[in-house]
Amino acid sequence: MAAYYNENDRFAAAWLRELIKAGLIADGEVDERSIVDVRPEDLRGFRQCHFFAGIGGWSLALRLAGWPDDREVWTGSCPCQPWSDANVWQGGGQGDADPRHLWPAWFRLWRECRPNVGFAEQVASAVRRGWLDEVFGDLESIDYACGAIGLPACGVGADHGRRRVWWVADADSAGWQGHQPLKRLPIPAAAPQSISCDAFARARRAVAGDYRDLLPCDGLSIQLERNAIRGYGNSIVPQVAAAFISAYLDARGE
Repeated sequence: MAAYYNENDRFAAAWLRELIKAGLIADGEVDERSIVDVRPEDLRGFRQCHFFAGIGGWSLALRLAGWPDDREVWTGSCPCQPWSDANVWQGGGQGDADPRHLWPAWFRLWRECRPNVGFAEQVASAVRRGWLDEVFGDLESIDYACGAIGLPACGVGADHGRRRVWWVADADSAGWQGHQPLKRLPIPAAAPQSISCDAFARARRAVAGDYRDLLPCDGLSIQLERNAIRGYGNSIVPQVAAAFISAYLDARGE
């Protein structure tokens, strides 16, 4: 099969299988194990590997950018909870100490498998908390060239910001210069805040699992609506990813 999808959320994994069946993303196999249990030999024979796959946004983005399903690439969106402002505001966000900091598990696979190129994204707040420096330091230590840029969803016409850092690692490092690390800020740099504004209060209830303020009256079950919001909320915006991939291809003269 062309693609390997790693996603340990059962609902998202089922969604991936339906998208594959419908031909909307690259044909492939869905692995529901945690990434910490994935071994290099599990990835043999796959041209594309999508980690933390969610509902397949990276596969769609590659197609939108004209990247063939059988061209080698890795993608991934590491969990954002250890680094996101939303978690820090609520007194969370443990950074490296958070068990959801899964970059080390993914890097283990990079080091062993050596893909030609990989694309990924993370919340913008992770940059000032040292996450991107760790990622690029690790990848540059095994001779990858890395680049990153912050792009929001509104940059492709969406009516919301959803700013993310998009990055690429390329095994062909000729002509690329290493990144300059930022001064790492401690996780408590943004102190816990009480959110009193009504709009933020609604968002906070949704984060806690109460979706009543967000559910449209369209006849769908509450559980289905909640699952849909969870799936879309954890996904990337494929059109933004496609713009980033296209910029990479332009830089490569393709």
